[in-house]
Amino acid sequence: MPKIIPVAIFDCVVFGATGDLTLRKLLPALYYRFRDGQMPSESRVIGAARSHLNDEDFRARAAKALEQHVAPADQDPETMQRFLAQLRYVAIDATAPDADWGGFKAVLDEDRVRVFYLATSPDLYGPVCKALGTNGLVTELSRVVLEKPIGHDVASAHAIIGDVAKVFTEAQTFRIDHYLGKETVQNLMALRFANTIFERLWTADVIDHVQITVAETVGLEGRGGYYDKSGAMRDMLQNHMLQLLCLIAMEPPVSLDADRVRDEKLKVLRALKPMEPHEVAGLTVRGQYTRGAIDGKPVPGYLADLGADEPSGTESFVALKAEVRTWRWAGVPFYLRTGKRLPSKVSEIVIQFRAPPFSIFPPESAEWRPNTLIIRLQPEEGMRLEMMTKDPGPGGLRLSPTGLDISFEKTFGKRFPDAYERLLMDTVRGNPTLFMRHDEVEAAWAWVEPILEAWAARPDHPRPYSAGTWGPTAAVALIERDGRTWHEEMI
Repeated sequence: MPKIIPVAIFDCVVFGATGDLTLRKLLPALYYRFRDGQMPSESRVIGAARSHLNDEDFRARAAKALEQHVAPADQDPETMQRFLAQLRYVAIDATAPDADWGGFKAVLDEDRVRVFYLATSPDLYGPVCKALGTNGLVTELSRVVLEKPIGHDVASAHAIIGDVAKVFTEAQTFRIDHYLGKETVQNLMALRFANTIFERLWTADVIDHVQITVAETVGLEGRGGYYDKSGAMRDMLQNHMLQLLCLIAMEPPVSLDADRVRDEKLKVLRALKPMEPHEVAGLTVRGQYTRGAIDGKPVPGYLADLGADEPSGTESFVALKAEVRTWRWAGVPFYLRTGKRLPSKVSEIVIQFRAPPFSIFPPESAEWRPNTLIIRLQPEEGMRLEMMTKDPGPGGLRLSPTGLDISFEKTFGKRFPDAYERLLMDTVRGNPTLFMRHDEVEAAWAWVEPILEAWAARPDHPRPYSAGTWGPTAAVALIERDGRTWHEEMI
């Protein structure tokens, strides 16, 4: 196995340190990197938030978070104590005029990498960056990490990008999309560009269509205030899912240089066929869950989760049909869907190949199914290639679909790092390959915004669907009127 090379000594400053993202994702990710020897013992994690805590208070919260979100087998008490000792806390309201930035600056080390992670709402990105710049906290070795979504439309995204750019250069700005850090997403590059067997089949001549599904079983989970202003389109499709589409549809980059890879993704975003207002109703479906059952247990509907008395026009489910206008993908539809309170938590990409143009086998001899490549992002990251094979035994030739499975964890016999582990260390190294460039963000919004505007202009609300189902029936009609079927109905 290649040796893991430790990164440079760094200070990771997390604004929003008492929030869910920090406690559930960032601190466990940093613990794993520390445990595996990739985080130097001199490095520090400095929490920053408005809550009046001291170092020990913050460490106590972090310890509880690690107990909850780190696998029991990975919780080594001695290692956890050494990691917790590297945590500091600074109470500061980053937007207050009288904030003690002098005291904050005194906590930081001048000669090491500084990572400013903004685990805050996007409307604070500009003000926090401005305060960091005005008070002299930004050095040549500084980076800033921005969580999605960046803005809520083209104009707001452009404004945030501009405000951040006044303080941090593009090379210092890391717009994180944790889906791009998943092991299976990384393997998409290897699958396509390290194996001629697949790259030569990656064309409209061979592929019938592509499906991308990101399904969640959870509801709002206390994020109602944010989510009701965002919805599934802004929260998931505009960033995560379009990035996955880019990796599937992009042309081979000339190298793995960060900008060469991102150049090719940008070309895909710009090649997406815009939806005219009159086309949106036929090419998209939006839904909102009502009460139902998940894993046999009753769950409330969207409005009950939100605590609202009045109807909401926010979608918790989106399905749409997209088209990439390039020679490689001409005529190949991309079907995307995402939603909350669906039957299972699964993220997957399905590449369905065309059926054979002619069959020499009698119809009764086979349970026909087109060859399908299933790329599973979660759970159990891996890939499955479904192909037709002969059933063993005498008595005639009988065919049935058989899967060739690769489970990464079983194949390699090791735990695979969480996406945040990889991305946080890439930030320290200054490697932006897996992060979105500013023009990617704006191009994605430019494609999504006309859809949002068309929805806003319609008098109808999102279609209801019962929790525990695969969304509104209209989502099934969206794909079945093209003679195709969503993958979960084929399992």
